[in-house]
Amino acid sequence: MQSNYFQQLTQELKRQGTGTPQLILDLKTYQRNLDYVQSKLPAKLKPRLVVKSLASIQLLKLASEKLNTQRFMVFHLPHLLEIIGTFQQADILLGKPMPIQAVKHFYQTLSDQNKANDQVIIQWLIDDVERLKQYLQLAQSLNTCLNVNIEIDVGLHRGGVQTQQQFIALMKLIQHNAAYLKLSGLMGYDAHVAKLPKILKSPDKSYQQSQQMYQQYKSILQRKFPDLWHEGLCFNGGGSPTFMQHCQQSVCNDLAFGSMLLKPSDFDLENLSALSCALWIAAPILKVLPCSQIPGLELLNYLPHQYKAVFIYGGYWRADYIYPEKSRPHVLYGRSSNQEMLQVPMQCDIHVDDYVFLRPTQSEALIPQFDQLYVYVEGKFLQWQTFRE
Repeated sequence: MQSNYFQQLTQELKRQGTGTPQLILDLKTYQRNLDYVQSKLPAKLKPRLVVKSLASIQLLKLASEKLNTQRFMVFHLPHLLEIIGTFQQADILLGKPMPIQAVKHFYQTLSDQNKANDQVIIQWLIDDVERLKQYLQLAQSLNTCLNVNIEIDVGLHRGGVQTQQQFIALMKLIQHNAAYLKLSGLMGYDAHVAKLPKILKSPDKSYQQSQQMYQQYKSILQRKFPDLWHEGLCFNGGGSPTFMQHCQQSVCNDLAFGSMLLKPSDFDLENLSALSCALWIAAPILKVLPCSQIPGLELLNYLPHQYKAVFIYGGYWRADYIYPEKSRPHVLYGRSSNQEMLQVPMQCDIHVDDYVFLRPTQSEALIPQFDQLYVYVEGKFLQWQTFRE
């Protein structure tokens, strides 16, 4: 079935393609993935789209409309400007703490039109007291009030608040500077749940422990700082790897995800098995040689060979060769981002100007390398612009 699909894609690319490496989005698969996600989301969990993993305005628009959300998680300031300029009621949560110099630069370059749009919400992520003091000084200099969301460590150990004392110190600083700082919520990323070896801890136990840690901080906030607590607080969690656990039971009300909608291979997880890969790299074949010839080891040319050598346009992407089946880079010949050499089974009927296909391991690493997404739908290709930075 998959061979037929890639053979069909090859024929369409020969007719309509650019003759260069192209990043292909299968639109029907993307839409099916969105349908599935929509069917699983409980009403109490608001979806938040991770922009770095879906780095194209059209990709984001389609997901935004389908899931009825304008909540976004942003990790890169140029993306923040793109979202503000496109989604007029965007609620944007920064996925990592931004250096204060970057935040200053953002406000210096923000257009008057965007400054005037008070419907856009930006939640700046704060990981410790020193950073919060920097943001306080900036808010005072701008004579504005900044929304701050507190990063809490729920087991990933990538920074953020790790003790009650740290958390209380942050809350007090916000409380005493209400004219310049407004608590918008908490963020606890739990990617470790799916990554931990099962011999150390089961995913279920790891998830429950992370949820307990999250709830502890919520309880401290509600009990000790009732004036900061309100129903509109954003309690963000998740990520694609723990999407299903959060849908079943969560102390959060805001769920971030993105990569799983395109399903690169890093997200081949049991609990995401209903989703399918919607993103491929197509690379034209430049040369086909009878066998792999290794410089300095020409004597090997006289031995029987099971593979022919294929040189492609480009290569060395963060992706795995998937078609033709059993294709792989040559261990001895090495990798190349210019003309990568592949070993392709001898019986494979493949020629110059045909295409090989790769499945990305990540979407966030691949999409910025391509100026366009070539959106495959009903035998035709649409072109969607990507975020190149």
